[in-house]
Amino acid sequence: MTGNADGEQPPRRRVSLAVVAREWTRIGLTGFGGPPAHIALLRQLVVDREEWMDAREFQDANAACGLLPGPASTQMAIFTAYRVAGPAGAIVGGLGFIVPAVVLVLVLSLLFLSHSAPLLVRGAGAGAGAAVAAVAAHAARGLIPPSLAAVHGNRARTLRWIAYVILGVAAAALIGAYLVIVLLACGAVELVIQRSPSAGGSLNSLGALLLLPAAVTVGGFGAVAWTALKVGALSFGGGFVIVPLMHGDAVHTYHWMSNSRFLDAVALGQVTPGPVVATVAAVGYAAHGLAGGILAAAVAFAPSFAFILLGGPQFERLRGNRNARAFLDGAGPAAIGAILGAGVQLALALQEPWQFVILAAAAVALLLLRRGVVEVLLASGAIGAVIALVGGALPH
Repeated sequence: MTGNADGEQPPRRRVSLAVVAREWTRIGLTGFGGPPAHIALLRQLVVDREEWMDAREFQDANAACGLLPGPASTQMAIFTAYRVAGPAGAIVGGLGFIVPAVVLVLVLSLLFLSHSAPLLVRGAGAGAGAAVAAVAAHAARGLIPPSLAAVHGNRARTLRWIAYVILGVAAAALIGAYLVIVLLACGAVELVIQRSPSAGGSLNSLGALLLLPAAVTVGGFGAVAWTALKVGALSFGGGFVIVPLMHGDAVHTYHWMSNSRFLDAVALGQVTPGPVVATVAAVGYAAHGLAGGILAAAVAFAPSFAFILLGGPQFERLRGNRNARAFLDGAGPAAIGAILGAGVQLALALQEPWQFVILAAAAVALLLLRRGVVEVLLASGAIGAVIALVGGALPH
């Protein structure tokens, strides 16, 4: 990458805000397939087609986003818009990427999460929800190889990696509402081990973060904001880790949703384009209606804008930050374990025998036949709708 003597790269104001709004909104509307699809579409736009960024610059920025907590593809969308149109471009492009998904999730929530939803809709939700545990396993499988490769050949780090994964599984399966504590603790422990002289500040920050839940125990808008904050600022290791972060609060702690409704919400987030984190809008909707959904989305995505806008030209230096890498070496494997633990919880939440059949078929399609997530969820939803129409039992 090129830059000045300090390594800083000022934003390149070469693209109008109208163009940013059009192109980033297009990606937000057509970006089915999760983060890999989003990154591919962004690269195609800013590197291959328009040449607003060179390939190395894009690669380094993508690596830096991977070291940040929260939705990496959303942060990449905001950062690329920042690079081509400055802070205003970051806001316009980020909103263009995010808002379509949030609107779609809220509209679908009105239909699928309503207590008076039509029979066909309830069946489709039960069918798609049945496949969600398989989607969790699919997501975790994709994260394991690169994470494990980072510790290959180092016996001590490999053993710690296994321990972090086990802790993540146990936390998601047994104490879901406090999963974030385990993620932060694993990251802090690894930071202490790798960078002990400079780890004190991180441990102090961890202690402060552990006090936050005490302020949001009543289940009101503050609780919605806390759940959304965990999703947007404290998730590590890929988009699907938001599921265990939300599940404990939404189902067990605040009782905003039943397990079956939560499965519906996760399925909605997977079949809509744009960032998967928009799923949090469905949880907010279940908690406090449209206002809750909008609040949840705003809080969840705010950290992504803050990281880019406040970091500015210093952002790309994150890739070389040893403390960030060390922390992610602990929190990342724990997040993978959390996804697996969430899959167990979601599978156990199924109620009807035919849902387990769909789950098994979805697992085969995703893990063995390597079919796409959206394709499998839509097929599962269609099967559920047919079962409902012919009089099959539906979960409560």
